[in-house]
Amino acid sequence: MNYKDYYKTLGVEKTANQDEIKKAYRKLALKYHPDKNPDDKKAEERFKEISEAYEVLRDPEKRKKYDQLGSNWERYQYADMGDFNFSQGHSGGRRSYHFQGDINDLFGNSGGASFEGDSFSDFFNAFFGDMGGFSEQRNSRRQRAHKGSNLQASISISLTEAYHGTHRILNANGKKLRVTIKPGTYDGQELRIKGKGGQGAHGGAAGDIFIKINIQPDKNYTLKGRDIIQKVDVDLYTAVLGDKIKVNTLDGIINVAIPQGAQNGQKLRIKGKGMPHYNANGLSGDLYLQLNIIIPKHLSDEEKELFRKLKDGSL
Repeated sequence: MNYKDYYKTLGVEKTANQDEIKKAYRKLALKYHPDKNPDDKKAEERFKEISEAYEVLRDPEKRKKYDQLGSNWERYQYADMGDFNFSQGHSGGRRSYHFQGDINDLFGNSGGASFEGDSFSDFFNAFFGDMGGFSEQRNSRRQRAHKGSNLQASISISLTEAYHGTHRILNANGKKLRVTIKPGTYDGQELRIKGKGGQGAHGGAAGDIFIKINIQPDKNYTLKGRDIIQKVDVDLYTAVLGDKIKVNTLDGIINVAIPQGAQNGQKLRIKGKGMPHYNANGLSGDLYLQLNIIIPKHLSDEEKELFRKLKDGSL
């Protein structure tokens, strides 16, 4: 069993007053608190050491006994702890040191880490821990409520599904959940399902589920922000003469006027027919129809002759 220098742990002098000790503890506890360092075992261990040191030095009676121990601690490390007594006037048995307050007071009801009974060191347990009153109080802290862990998942949908909205069935914690994906959901969007994650401990609330949405590429449509670009094939004669054509869009079939002399790659804007804005009824981007002029490959001799005359200007 190694001696614990609690003053060194908090970075204070042995002559430090209670305000200095409290200030040092606050600074270190905020730095190493598990909520600020998730999945960091070193930070968690450091936080336990800081909390243990503060538990002793914050209490005038415990601090006094700790200071009395001083350099003589080695003579006690192999002693019978059941008969050991720090107090000169205390007769027999184990002295009971009651824990006052909560090492998590800094963080209110939303923060604090709760530690099990074996979270303090052997040194602490030998000289302070295995004493009825404190042990009882510490055990009561085991019941502190903890929120359950958050779960993560991802769902892939088509651009058509993103436009109209869709549903998915998700298996979580052995239960099937129906996930509603609203129109206008965008690529990379994260949906939150509250209270369906990991179960809480000691009456704590359940965690949440966070679902990342991935929109798969579409060969017919390109999404640019809230605007949709759609390629439309137009025959040469319609491009030259102009006409109305029917175009099958994500919003259904619409009639589109192709102007005379339309050029390959030209874009026609259809206002308000793009991707809906998420959670904003009536607001949508625009649809851009990109014209792809189809040049006929198999012309009759008469058609070729007519094109020659057009080229020569002899018509």
